Amino acid sequence: MICLCSSSESRALLLKRFGIDFVQKSPDYDEEQITTTVAKDFVYTASKGKMEAAVREFGLELPLLCADSVIMAADGSILRKAKNIEDARRILKIQSGSSISIVSSLHFKTKALLLVDTSATHYHFADFEEEDLEAYLASGLWKGKAGACMVEGFCKKYIKSVEGFESTAMGLQVEVLLPWL
Repeated sequence: MICLCSSSESRALLLKRFGIDFVQKSPDYDEEQITTTVAKDFVYTASKGKMEAAVREFGLELPLLCADSVIMAADGSILRKAKNIEDARRILKIQSGSSISIVSSLHFKTKALLLVDTSATHYHFADFEEEDLEAYLASGLWKGKAGACMVEGFCKKYIKSVEGFESTAMGLQVEVLLPWL
């Protein structure tokens, strides 16, 4: 049994899919304090900050798992969680017909072990159809998603090529974690 220190439904789904027993609770950590514009540095700092907060709040009776993800556009800019539907539309239009990298960092800590990993999965998308994009925006499923992107949902049919684990793109590189459990 581990403690998933995240409110992410996608991360919880991944742990269930891989048969990992867990409880889920989020530490109090504000990602908005992070100022770096480099994707790998951002996710590492956020995941580490969440781990430090989780250790303070929850202790280490259960192993703790923290993670963070962002989308890096083809120009290197970070596409964060959309603030509203207009922001989601802008972010998704940047991804349409382009390449992105979904960068995820995890921190897994027990009383005896600290595992840290930062991984990326790279996608090249076809152009998003306007009608599909508007239906996705109206659904609200983009809320709380890095870059408003759901590679397991809306974006899936537009994937032209992929390099890396789908789990990394969903916010938690479970394949990297499994040998340590």
